[in-house]
Amino acid sequence: MSLISTTGLGVEHGGVEVLSGVDFTISKGEIVTVVGPNGSGKSTLIRALIGLEPAATGQVHRAPGLSIGYVPQRLHIDATLPMTVRRFLSLPRRVSDDAATAALLRCGVEGLEARQMSRLSGGQFQRVLLARALLAKPDILILDEATQGLDQPGVAAFYRLLEDVRQETGVAVLMVSHDLHVVMSASDRVICLNGHVCCQGTPHVVSAAPEYRALFGLGTGGALALYQHVHDHDHDHDHGPEGHGHDHAHPQDAPTSAGHPHA
Repeated sequence: MSLISTTGLGVEHGGVEVLSGVDFTISKGEIVTVVGPNGSGKSTLIRALIGLEPAATGQVHRAPGLSIGYVPQRLHIDATLPMTVRRFLSLPRRVSDDAATAALLRCGVEGLEARQMSRLSGGQFQRVLLARALLAKPDILILDEATQGLDQPGVAAFYRLLEDVRQETGVAVLMVSHDLHVVMSASDRVICLNGHVCCQGTPHVVSAAPEYRALFGLGTGGALALYQHVHDHDHDHDHGPEGHGHDHAHPQDAPTSAGHPHA
C-alpha cells in the first residue's frame, strides 16, 4: 500500500528548477533514505511530500487520512524560555501523562519529563523530538537529517531505534541523511538525488551504482562495512537497544536510474 507517491514532481524556487521529474513512492513499513550532495533538493523533496512546497510540475499523492510524524532538521528553542520535556510533548495537542511517559520510554529517554529542553544533550533532544512525533501514532515518520550533530555511536543508535520502532509498530520511515557510513545498511531502499533521481534500489546495489559513486566517490564501501560492524554488535551502553543486523540486498537486484524508476 502506497502512503505517499509522486509522479513527475518538479519544484521551483524563484523560477529556478530545484527538482525535476521525480517519481517516488514509499509503502507501509518501508525504511527509505534519500541521499545526495548539498543543494541536491533533499529537503525540498521532503517539504513537497508533506505539503510545505508547491509542485511546479507533476503531482504528489497521499493516502486518505495519512498521519505524518515529522522530525525536522533543526529546532531552536530559546535557552531563556522555560520549556520542560513534558510541556513540549503536549504541543500543539495535549497528551496524557501515561502517553508521554510511554513515548519517552520507547525512545530511551525515560525520566526526563521535568528536564528543560535547553538542558538536553544532542542525542536526548533528537529522541524527545522522535517521541513527540510518535505520539501522533503516525503511518509514516519523516526525518530531515535528524541525526545532524550527533557523534557516530549516537547516529548508529538512533538508526537502531528507528528500526526497532518500525518492527514494533509497522510505521514507514522516510529519512534524509548525510550519514553515509550508517545509512546504507539502515535502509530497505536508498534514493540518490541530485536535482533528479540519479539511482535508487537496495543499499548495496545503490552503493555500487556509477551514479552514486560519481557523487560520493569509491570510499563509501568501506564505510558501509564499518556500519555493519557497529550495527551488528552493541558497543555502547547509553544509546539505546541492541541492534539487529540485516541485509536487504539480493544478487539479482539492479540499480534503477532516473530514466527507469524502481518506484
